[in-house]
Formats: sequence, C-alpha cells, structure tokens
Amino acid sequence: MRIITGKARGLKLVTPKNYLVRPTSDRVKEALFSIIQSRLPGAVVLDAFAGTGNLGLEAWSRGAASVVYFDKSRESLKLVKANVEKARAQEAVRLIHTDAVNGLAILEQEHQQFDLIFSDPPYNKGLNELVYKALLKRPVLKPGGLLVLEHSLEEDPAQYVEEGTEIRTEKYGDTKISLIRWKS
Repeated sequence: MRIITGKARGLKLVTPKNYLVRPTSDRVKEALFSIIQSRLPGAVVLDAFAGTGNLGLEAWSRGAASVVYFDKSRESLKLVKANVEKARAQEAVRLIHTDAVNGLAILEQEHQQFDLIFSDPPYNKGLNELVYKALLKRPVLKPGGLLVLEHSLEEDPAQYVEEGTEIRTEKYGDTKISLIRWKS
C-alpha cells in the first residue's frame, strides 16, 4: 500500500499485521481519486474510519489542506500516526480517538465543516447508514461537499439516502464506492 501521487508520491505506508483493518486497495483508491481530484486542492477532509490513514494521506498528498481522522481503535490510530509521521504530514493532521457518530458531534460543537468526508467502515454492519443519518442532523459537511462511502456489493446507500440526492456509485471487484453530493 502506497501513496499514489502528489507530494508524498510512492511513500509505502505501514500496514496492519492482522486482518482487523481492511485498507482500500491501490486500484480502488486510484479510481476514486481520479474522480475526486478536482475537489482536493485546499480541501478540508474528514476520514471517519481511519484504519491506516490511507485515504486521508492520499488526499493530503494531492493538495488537501488538512485531514481529521476518527477511529475507535487505538491500534488503528497508532498506524495512522506512524504513516502521518512517515509522510511528514503532522502539521495538517488531527487524530481523534472516537467512533464516527460521536466524532461528528465533537466536530459540530467545534463548528468545524468539511469539503470531503470519507466513510470506509467494516463492511455489512450498517455503519455508513449511521454516518449518513448523523450528518443529516449535524452541519459538518458543507453544502456541495462530497460524502464518499466505501462498501460491499450487498450494501445499497440508495436504500437510505434521501430522495432527490445526487448519488454516483462505481463498482471495483467486490467493492463499491458511492459518492453523495451534499445538499443540506
């Protein structure tokens, strides 16, 4: 697993020694970032399920101004911290030890807003739906911002996304990426 392009291009990231974390593959990440590249320069990014820090660091490497990470696993946050240090991105990164829903409440209290939010939780546990519904209540994603959901083929965000919401879904092997343009 590596940073594909930008200021940290080619940097090999520290990966987990176990299978509790499922990092986004380079193939899926490359396809995703080719779609969202124009949104990255100067963007404020949230990675709601940090894992290894892969997605947020790729965004930072490609021009995002800052990245906030949530993870409830101390082991995952240690991995993210190691990768952030390896990329020399400490000035642009904030780590918060919490789950995604509680993290959104923290950010709302701090009046923080984001241009781009990644939600790549463990598959088939309903966590993307929880994040989406929490975002409806908390003005953390800017109007016109992008919510990126990574999920299994079985999960279908169209089942819970509000009618009339702009959603684009792409399939890559056994992974789907759904991009939701935020309107509220």
